[in-house]
Amino acid sequence: MYAIRNEDLESDTDSNYEDEDELTRIIPPEVEDTTDWVKARHILGLLGFLGFANVYAMRVNLSVAIVAMVYRNTTQPNNNNTYDHCVAPNSSNSTQPPNEGEFNWDEATQGLVLGSFFYGYVLTQVPGGRLAELFGGKLIYGIGVLMTAVFTLLSPIAARYNFTLFIIVRVLEGMGEGVTFPSMHAMLARWIPPLEQSKFAAYVYAGANFGTIVSLPVSGWLCSLDFDGGWPLCFYLFGFTGIIWFAFWCFLVYNTPSSHPRINPQEKAFILASIAPQDEENNIPIPWLKIFTCVPLWAILITQCGQSWAFYTQLTELPTYMSQILHFDIQANAILSAIPYLTSWWCGILTSIFADWLLSRGYLSLSTSYKFFNSIASIVPSLGLLGVAYVGCDRVAVQLLLALPGAFAGAVYAGNQMNHIALSPKFAGTMYGITNAAANMCGFLAPYVIGRIINERETLGQWQLVFYLAAGINIGANLFYVAFASAREQPWSRSQRMNSIN
Repeated sequence: MYAIRNEDLESDTDSNYEDEDELTRIIPPEVEDTTDWVKARHILGLLGFLGFANVYAMRVNLSVAIVAMVYRNTTQPNNNNTYDHCVAPNSSNSTQPPNEGEFNWDEATQGLVLGSFFYGYVLTQVPGGRLAELFGGKLIYGIGVLMTAVFTLLSPIAARYNFTLFIIVRVLEGMGEGVTFPSMHAMLARWIPPLEQSKFAAYVYAGANFGTIVSLPVSGWLCSLDFDGGWPLCFYLFGFTGIIWFAFWCFLVYNTPSSHPRINPQEKAFILASIAPQDEENNIPIPWLKIFTCVPLWAILITQCGQSWAFYTQLTELPTYMSQILHFDIQANAILSAIPYLTSWWCGILTSIFADWLLSRGYLSLSTSYKFFNSIASIVPSLGLLGVAYVGCDRVAVQLLLALPGAFAGAVYAGNQMNHIALSPKFAGTMYGITNAAANMCGFLAPYVIGRIINERETLGQWQLVFYLAAGINIGANLFYVAFASAREQPWSRSQRMNSIN
């Protein structure tokens, strides 16, 4: 694919290539990169990382704050000696959540509150990607983070004033965050050379893991303070942080290398020589029918759905399993919930560096690299979930199976995450919006299906079904990806670019 871009576009015919691997081997550009330590694309990466850290901190804080917001009945059923339950360890200093709170919300109402974010989040995925292609990723990504921050600041006020208003604010917050991933994808397509894409995506998108790691303990600590009830503080802190971030983003980041007034000319020449021609025609019509009938795009969509099912099983349901079945106290539960994100963060960066090294040496084609690392990201964490189901009440083994196999989920950055750019650089944002919207529907579906499986039967047997289902869906979706994924730029994408240039 990238070899074609570095050659004459007039020779762009499918008949010249019979081997997918040969087609998708990357040819390094002849232009040398600048030797500057801090480059313009590094600034983009740092602020993109901090932007995702902010929006994920603002997304996760409600999961912690709702414990302090809601009046809780601390009476626990005694299942210690019941078949298919784990015996609770004897501990005199077990920390229990306070029997306090401003809102008398039942479990169904809390589920509505936690899920309302995703209604808005799914809604703006595709528009966010397309708007970034039309008006630039800087504007759309920046407004998305700012909008998320503003409605985060308004959340405590809305919650105390009116429940319906609070739900509306959460939906609007989700709409703001929904544009961030597809708009950043559109920016990466214009800024990052192919040999750096896996590593760069790992750095930028790992901000989501970093924000989760920070938000969980910080939000828990803020909720324990006496000032204003404690829980509003985590909304105020991360909301103000998002607004401060927006100011830096506006002054330091630009849509393309060509529009950056302070970029080193050598870096700009290197980027432009490395990636596809960056025509400035933004009003090219989108070939919707060809996009929706593109089998390699469906391969990305399906594997992202499988990975998201496993992710949301872990994010939304695993804390309940650890509390109800394994009897971890609230403080231990919060810390253990953050560990998989920490290991995934570091593993994602290291794996992506390794993937880019393999590509630069020519050991793997781009297509093989995507499929290999996506398989690692899907299969190894799924084996960890199967292990959690197998070990049952062994608390130490569960912790290890969450932290170690779960770390390999970070290999997704070298897997399907950059595949959209390979299929069509021009429409990468729109395509990412399509697949990410579908994947995040699992934010509704997985908790609903799990709720139907558990159905107030908190037993090891029922929870094992949950883990088997998540692992099976994830592995099966990856098999579809391996069979049908491609790193070859699609003919309809190349024809659109050539027509715009001619």
